[in-house]
Amino acid sequence: MDVQDYFEFIDEISIRIKGHRVYIDEVLEESLQGKEPEEILCCFPKLPLEKIYATLLSRAIQEQLREMHVRLIIYPKKRGKNGTARLLRLQQRNRHTYQRTSNCYSTRVEQVSAGQGT
Repeated sequence: MDVQDYFEFIDEISIRIKGHRVYIDEVLEESLQGKEPEEILCCFPKLPLEKIYATLLSRAIQEQLREMHVRLIIYPKKRGKNGTARLLRLQQRNRHTYQRTSNCYSTRVEQVSAGQGT
């Protein structure tokens, strides 16, 4: 997934879904309210489902990277050198969680873009 295919970066904090006047924050707001991608589609009927999934994927990746940064860089510095074994376990778990989340949404984006799911 190439983000340039799905998003327009207006400035440092404003990201719009490419080809639409919908900002990713608007889609994410609906998702945070507990709506499934198909329900979000009802809120933005001109927005392809593929782009909704791409938005959710980008957010999931950002959250995983932020969490990994905290656990792998900030947390060990606070604990000192004694947390090495714990750090290795966290690294492994985070890698697995990131791959699972990324694969799930990537597969769905590909399916929707190929017309295999709505």
